[in-house]
Amino acid sequence: MGLLRSVNVGKPTTSEHADLGVTGIVKLPAGGPVAVAAPGPKGTGGSGLAGDTVCDLRHHGGNDQAVYAYAREDLDMWAAELGRELTDGMFGENLTTEGLDLTGARIGERWRVGGELVLEVCAARIPCRTFAGWLEERGWVKRFTQKAVTGAYLRVIEPGVIAAGDTIEVIHRPEHDVTVSLVFRALTTERHRLPELLPAIDTVHHETREKLALL
Repeated sequence: MGLLRSVNVGKPTTSEHADLGVTGIVKLPAGGPVAVAAPGPKGTGGSGLAGDTVCDLRHHGGNDQAVYAYAREDLDMWAAELGRELTDGMFGENLTTEGLDLTGARIGERWRVGGELVLEVCAARIPCRTFAGWLEERGWVKRFTQKAVTGAYLRVIEPGVIAAGDTIEVIHRPEHDVTVSLVFRALTTERHRLPELLPAIDTVHHETREKLALL
């Protein structure tokens, strides 16, 4: 059983590092409950969280990137390594969790958050220059990629309202061994491992599914 430490939402912020000159990566803890629902297909749908902003709909948002979660434990690891404080939401995550291994989460794994919301793990986070620019860390994309502690993107299976302090229960875990970490490595530094993702083809992010269909 995990804990939802923080629910984070962001407003548009000007950034020279964003392709569109504006980004929604700057997220702060919400002051109360937040409704979560499937936002629609990528390209038209943004964030799954009410009040949260996705600016670049070509590369972010949509049903298979409706919610982004990052573990407080992993933020603490990075904070120690970088020698700086990393507050909840600092990595642009919607959900800051405690007590869950997000890197080891399996594609297709389902979580119940609070009493209503059901989410499904479907993708790893691929770092971009907006992320690097926001953190202002030299070589950040390479460093993040080498560490491969990416957090997880989730799709909304059942909508609901959530708030900080809610429990997170893993209610379904597939029998395959396709983890968030494996997906990330297969898409970045270890592309020869793409065939290892095939057992999760039905639940992985739709863009990865298209790559697998060509194998």
